[in-house]
Amino acid sequence: MRKIQVIGAGLAGCEAAHWLASRGIPVDLFEMRPSRLTEAHKTGDFAELVCSNSFKSLSPITAPGILKREMELLGSLAIQCAKKAAIGAGEALAVDRDLFSRAMTEAIRAQPLIRVQETEVTSLPDDPSVLTILATGPLTSPALSTSLARFTGSEHFYFYDAISPIVDSQSLDMEIIFSANRYGKTTRALEESAVSAEGNADYLNCPFTKEEYEAFIDLLLAGERVVPKNFERVKHFEGCMPIEEMADRGRNTPRFGPMKPVGLVDPRTGREPYAAVQLRPENQSKTAYNLVGFQTKLKYGEQGKVFRTIPGLGQAEFLRFGSMHRNTFVDAPRVLNLDLSLRNARQVMLAGQITGVEGYMESAAVGMLAGIFAEARLAQKPVPNPPEASGLGALLHHLRNPLNTDFQPSGINFGLFEDAPFADAMAELRLRFPKKIPKEEKRRLLGEVSLKNAAEFAQRVRG
Repeated sequence: MRKIQVIGAGLAGCEAAHWLASRGIPVDLFEMRPSRLTEAHKTGDFAELVCSNSFKSLSPITAPGILKREMELLGSLAIQCAKKAAIGAGEALAVDRDLFSRAMTEAIRAQPLIRVQETEVTSLPDDPSVLTILATGPLTSPALSTSLARFTGSEHFYFYDAISPIVDSQSLDMEIIFSANRYGKTTRALEESAVSAEGNADYLNCPFTKEEYEAFIDLLLAGERVVPKNFERVKHFEGCMPIEEMADRGRNTPRFGPMKPVGLVDPRTGREPYAAVQLRPENQSKTAYNLVGFQTKLKYGEQGKVFRTIPGLGQAEFLRFGSMHRNTFVDAPRVLNLDLSLRNARQVMLAGQITGVEGYMESAAVGMLAGIFAEARLAQKPVPNPPEASGLGALLHHLRNPLNTDFQPSGINFGLFEDAPFADAMAELRLRFPKKIPKEEKRRLLGEVSLKNAAEFAQRVRG
């Protein structure tokens, strides 16, 4: 296998092609624009930003800031071009979107080992001698989507996101919230998990009185909603109905859906609450919790205002807000190998949002990893995994984790950082703060350890 082609010249595709070409490996980069535009793109420039022009925080004590610094250590083209096109945005890295896309396009076209093919690819190759990196993003064409679904199986292939908010466990009020499984059922550990389930409840529960529920529904119905763009319109399935649209059907509809209280007993009252919101852990460390069934179209600011009226979430820190929009992604833990190749077609690797990550830099990061893994494949070397104790490792673990049985796309956030890889460093903090580690201290430590490990990884793969 000596030939590599990359399909899609978005952030992920450009990063993958750039990595390979910078390592002396020729690449064919296919991009159907400008001859055929998507519903969202307006130009033929590479890495066109169709939504926000922000790449989020640069602060080293934020998860997005850690990830960008790690990418910079690896020589990320997107970071280089973003800094050239940067505009003032406080601690965030925001760009002039036109200058940014133009810089990406010029850099790719100036690379002699990248041959740009301005043509649409409608099916994935069956030829095992051609290694293909598919990086077509959330608006993959219908023809290519059909081809990909053939390799993944339609039950593992999705055309929309239905994402619930995630909150930081340290910000929860456990004087109000109680731990319990519905009907007191015993937790059943997954076969893939080595984690003991004895004595543990899966869920945290936020109990409502009737008055609290009525006030919550009033705010929910009045909350300002995102108006979807034409390319984002989706038909909602009953299993992923936005919580506010449930309430539109009737004030008590959520009480018979995700907010049903049956089988739960509030230990403070000894009774079943009027309604309840259940929180499900996002990781083994239980540092982050998902609001079960709370996919939503409320604007981000409205989500904070409305959902903080849920009992026990008054001071909640949201690691990720909920959303629903048009997307194309695969059930990564079920269909991808460790090197991001398809289990049913090892000659095809995926990169970017189609793998199940959210966000510009996250897509670029997975594109870079795909390039690194493809280089290893050509050299017949083992997969050069980034350290688990790093932003790159945390993001990759999200795509590989078999415990993600209800897989949803995610951007980088501290909820993806498991405690175990950082255990040694955390032990020192526990000595300094025996009662409770301050959140900022913990995050500063996560950043320091991550960057140290990422630097070692960058040296290893860059040589």
